[in-house]
Amino acid sequence: MATSRVLVVNNGTLSLKQLRARFEELGSETDTVDATSVPGRLDGRYQAIVLSGTKVRAYDRDHYRPLVDLVMNAGVPVLGICGGMQIIAVAHGGELAEGPQRVGGYEVGVDKEEPLFSYVKPTVTVFHRHTLYLRAAPEGFRSIGRSEHAPVEFLRSADGRILGSQAHLEFRTDGREILRGFADLYR
Repeated sequence: MATSRVLVVNNGTLSLKQLRARFEELGSETDTVDATSVPGRLDGRYQAIVLSGTKVRAYDRDHYRPLVDLVMNAGVPVLGICGGMQIIAVAHGGELAEGPQRVGGYEVGVDKEEPLFSYVKPTVTVFHRHTLYLRAAPEGFRSIGRSEHAPVEFLRSADGRILGSQAHLEFRTDGREILRGFADLYR
């Protein structure tokens, strides 16, 4: 079987090295581009796209337009992490709100029937480092994980191809197991 290849879009995360390492541990090769350098098409080179967290606010639709266009037209599984999820949500009409700053491990309830959560229990502990939260899932998406702090900790498109996580899954055991569930979707 050929090795899978993941395009990791670096939106300014501080943990790019750790994020790439998790996918490489799962047997996928990774290439990295920044949000302003995404290709117009994948041309069969990649089996998945991962959008990292961001230091730039997800509100800047013009800045992220090429990235959103790629995500919508790629035809491969996509996982947005933290700011990556927020970019996707805002592009589809989602609204972000300031909330309490969370840094560290927090419990989140997940919908176990979702393939993304195949390797975890119904309550996971995942790593957070942010103050922005999605108020509700935008049209065409639904929340598949929630916590006392946020109604949308995990997001899924209606067709199941586009997923998002408020948490940084590159840290903590539960996060890594959720990444393993995502890898099952493209291998």
